[in-house]
Amino acid sequence: MANATYDVIVIGSGPGGYETAIRTSQLGLNAAILEKDKLGGVCLNIGCIPTKALLKSAEVAYITAHLADYGLTLDGTITPDFAAVVKRSRGVADKMNKGVEFLMKKNKIDVIMGKATLLGDGKIKMEPSETMDGDTVGEDTEVSAQHIVVATGARARELPSLPIDGQKIIAYQEAMLQTERPDSMVIVGAGAIGVEFAYVYHNMGTEVTLVELLDRLVPVEDKDVSKELVRAFKKMGMKVMTSAAVENVDTSGDTCVVTIKTKKGDETVEVDQVLSAVGVVGNVENLGLEELGVEHEQGAIKVDEFFRTNVPSVYAIGDVIGAPWLAHVASHEGIVCVEKIAGLDPHPVDYNNVPGCTYCLPQIASTGYTEEAAIEAGHEVKVGKFPFAASGKAAAIGDQSGFVKVIFDAKYGEWLGCHIIGHDATEMIAEACTARTLETTAHEIMETMHPHPTLSEAMLEAVRDAYGMVMNA
Repeated sequence: MANATYDVIVIGSGPGGYETAIRTSQLGLNAAILEKDKLGGVCLNIGCIPTKALLKSAEVAYITAHLADYGLTLDGTITPDFAAVVKRSRGVADKMNKGVEFLMKKNKIDVIMGKATLLGDGKIKMEPSETMDGDTVGEDTEVSAQHIVVATGARARELPSLPIDGQKIIAYQEAMLQTERPDSMVIVGAGAIGVEFAYVYHNMGTEVTLVELLDRLVPVEDKDVSKELVRAFKKMGMKVMTSAAVENVDTSGDTCVVTIKTKKGDETVEVDQVLSAVGVVGNVENLGLEELGVEHEQGAIKVDEFFRTNVPSVYAIGDVIGAPWLAHVASHEGIVCVEKIAGLDPHPVDYNNVPGCTYCLPQIASTGYTEEAAIEAGHEVKVGKFPFAASGKAAAIGDQSGFVKVIFDAKYGEWLGCHIIGHDATEMIAEACTARTLETTAHEIMETMHPHPTLSEAMLEAVRDAYGMVMNA
């Protein structure tokens, strides 16, 4: 390492961690990043990026099964090679990992491998650690900094009724890395992780049963979005069970015998594997937080609006401080954190304008209030909705599922929320986020030309619909 003492040390090199370190360097402060496993954290190695590679393979598999819809004929049979699909995903992750290595060198950020423990007074003890690949990295040493940013991320939450053994009962990491595809699977939890893996495994040939404790899929989304996703998944052939709870999994035999409690009574399902996708919990253990007196509760470090903990010069960002557990949130938090450290005057993060994205097909993207939440918050609302069934571009690409839904304050025209389900929804949501940051009104959106033919026209038409001016539906 070039230095043993730094202005800022970041513990954890996921998107939140490495972007925090880069911004630190840009501000003229010397920075180091500490990592016990692989650069890029969960997101780049066993999370966001390789998952999207798996989803793309699943999408291609789905399209090839429907080639006749596009006027194409294929002689022979296309069979998913699950091991090859996973290998491609790992290749994408490895490429991104090397990209982070390059960024660290480019921005003159020291990378110190190993397990970190906070000692107090800005000191951190480093010890060797074992990576996910089984390698040992790092050495016994000590480093220090004026400011320490904890960005250690999160891991899969484990329920008492679903003890993860890595073979029959698995979490997202095993679901992403295993090279043998199960013939049947129960997925417990229908948040973003659950529905994304449901789409992947279903289109790879696995018989999927999706079980959700609450009364709908993707329960954090607008109710109309949840209903549309249920329709889409059932049409694909998945079994969807809502208001249902997995009470027990018997793994004593060759298969998993899953007991599911429903409104109609207990139901038993026999499958090869169970995927637990019931959320995540922050990595707060074995960091020295208790000894230092850093307050944390239920896997989340407590911070203020600029990510300062109760211990001076110790900060925390990203998944380790709790929901929303999103890579882009962690990155934004880290930038705000170090800009405050550097003496700038950054705006606190607006958690009501966070883009939430789910990458199954149809894709889901949203920001701001749902219709229900806006009304509960006391707003009188105008709601607009435009179906992709009326979109020329959607018809041309062969996917007319879903819609764009917008919510405005009836009195002032404030854009309260936007909810999209359909093709490339995750690419469209940034327009709504940008407009809301700029406090754009509905009328300004309607005065902005949208190109034709595009899916983005659906955004314009949904806004028009809220004000009784829709043109194409």
